[in-house]
Amino acid sequence: MEYLLIIVSAIFVNNIVLAQFLGICPFLGVSNKLSTATGMSGAVCFVITLATVVTYLLNNYVLVPLGLGFLQTIAFILVIAALVQMVEIVLKKISPSLYQALGIFLPLITTNCAVLGVAITVVSKEFSFGGAAHMLNLAEAVVYALATSIGYGLAMILFAGLREHLSGNSIPKPFKGLPIALITASIMAMAFLGFSGIV
Repeated sequence: MEYLLIIVSAIFVNNIVLAQFLGICPFLGVSNKLSTATGMSGAVCFVITLATVVTYLLNNYVLVPLGLGFLQTIAFILVIAALVQMVEIVLKKISPSLYQALGIFLPLITTNCAVLGVAITVVSKEFSFGGAAHMLNLAEAVVYALATSIGYGLAMILFAGLREHLSGNSIPKPFKGLPIALITASIMAMAFLGFSGIV
């Protein structure tokens, strides 16, 4: 039951983009077309989950035991950048078709603050799901990271679909482009706020 609460909370209630406002730049910049939003969502899902596992292990088995917790942010940034580069190299060699699909978006993920935000949240925030607050174990951290990245992808794909639909409509000149995108994102955030009573 606790895993289900983590999943629902991460996808709908505490959506990383619409509730926590992390990863806004790619959310607004890459969401003009549904195809690019889907590709970016897949790449972000993979990198957030992988980065969370590696940073969780690094923090709990290297930084904290050695008393180097103050290096957490710098270490996590370096790990995320290295992971993205390694994933890019491996995909290029093993699966050129997948690299073509995600390769464009992989360098953008290095600067996506949602990846770092999830990694830091997992190791520093206490979570309370019906019982006493506790730090996440590795399995819960992986579920949280995967659910958060799915929530990010869901928000981005829905937003891209809305933007494609809006592009075919007659919009007053002052609202064209970024203004109507921000208004749409704020309405989406209010819609996702309706899920807050679930968890």
